Amino acid sequence: MKKQLLKLDIFNIVTAYLALFFITFISPTQAQVTLVSDSSRVESQSNYVQHKIDSNSTYQYDISDLFRNIFHPKKERNPYKKRSGITLMPGIALNPTIGAQIGIKGVAGIVLGDKANTMMSTAASTASITTKGIMVFYVSHNIYTKENKWNIQGGWAIVKMVNPDAGLGMTKTFSGQSDDDILTNPDKNLFVYKYTSFSINEKLYKRVSDNLFLGAGFAFDIRKNITASTENNDNPNYVYSQRYGFNPEKYNSNGLLFNVQYMTRDNPNRAYKGIYSDIGIRMNQEWMGSSKNAIQLTTDFRKYFSLSEENPEHVLAFWNYGSYRISGRLPYLDLPGTAKDNSLRSGRGYTLGFFKGLSYFYNEAEYRFPILRNKFISGATFFNIQSTNNDMDSKLFKSWRAAGGAGLRILFNKATRTNLCIDYAIGGYHQRGVFLGLNETF
Repeated sequence: MKKQLLKLDIFNIVTAYLALFFITFISPTQAQVTLVSDSSRVESQSNYVQHKIDSNSTYQYDISDLFRNIFHPKKERNPYKKRSGITLMPGIALNPTIGAQIGIKGVAGIVLGDKANTMMSTAASTASITTKGIMVFYVSHNIYTKENKWNIQGGWAIVKMVNPDAGLGMTKTFSGQSDDDILTNPDKNLFVYKYTSFSINEKLYKRVSDNLFLGAGFAFDIRKNITASTENNDNPNYVYSQRYGFNPEKYNSNGLLFNVQYMTRDNPNRAYKGIYSDIGIRMNQEWMGSSKNAIQLTTDFRKYFSLSEENPEHVLAFWNYGSYRISGRLPYLDLPGTAKDNSLRSGRGYTLGFFKGLSYFYNEAEYRFPILRNKFISGATFFNIQSTNNDMDSKLFKSWRAAGGAGLRILFNKATRTNLCIDYAIGGYHQRGVFLGLNETF
């Protein structure tokens, strides 16, 4: 029976990705969309149509221009002055998981070579505290060396976390078995866990041909002092940990990473065109200090279409993210699910990890559009859908949950296309909220 279910899951995954392949890679070619270039874009051999408002950032208006007009209204603007790629700002964020966040954040973008053949490198760092008692310090980077010969991706984080949790899988009805019902939590009543986590993730990619990279690295995810809001251990983390041999108060997911990346998108902060894809294997190893051995396959596909020559900011963007169990077991709080992608921003409309399982499949579509001609304010509408599973009655692709919403964008740094994004999203189970963050979700 298990072998039949495994074959069914594999068949469904393959079918879904074949459909995704035709939508993402074949349809755009037939459409022959004409795209434009700008100052932060990597040029290829295609023939792009230059447009002065997009290609010259002096025609755009960002938050620095606003501050200059407020505090130095009589100072003449120098249209030829090069804008810094570094943005320092209050580290503000807002979503149902963390509440309201305040702190200090810095983001930077720089091209370490010729713009014609080198992608923009980005980095970010923040120290913050939230109204729900979460404290975060992290540093992340995505660096491309000259001619994109090497790509270094990674992040370091120390977090004191308060994490809401709604159980495992997408079960709709109670089974009558006490432990199973606690674990699957069909009513999706939220539990709350508190813990301290330390994370290190580093990958080194080598360009092996145009736009194709092979990479390898390591990841350490350490969680300690895990406590739950319930008494008598009647919470999903405890039941799962006891069932599969984990210590419910602390565990590690430490392993090796092997990835293949294909990338043609023009900007990592806010792409107008191109593709980003990454397929990876994570191998948690006990000899590296992992609580258990496990192998997980992850897939990340993103496609961007610019819909206008005159205003290339009119973008239709698609995102598919997946994480699939190959063998072994992950600890409960490390299972894939809502907002468990690398940027922690999938599934707008739900809290972090609201849906989680042994495997996870996610799709999102977003339309982005300018509102003001100077690009200072723009907007977006989006829709997402997700599916996950468990070991009992919830199978991957059997049940789906959707969410959607709309939001505004404020141009923070025109040199790097950095936006402040303010979204309102609505999901199921009375889940909804405001999601505020820096740069696009994907």
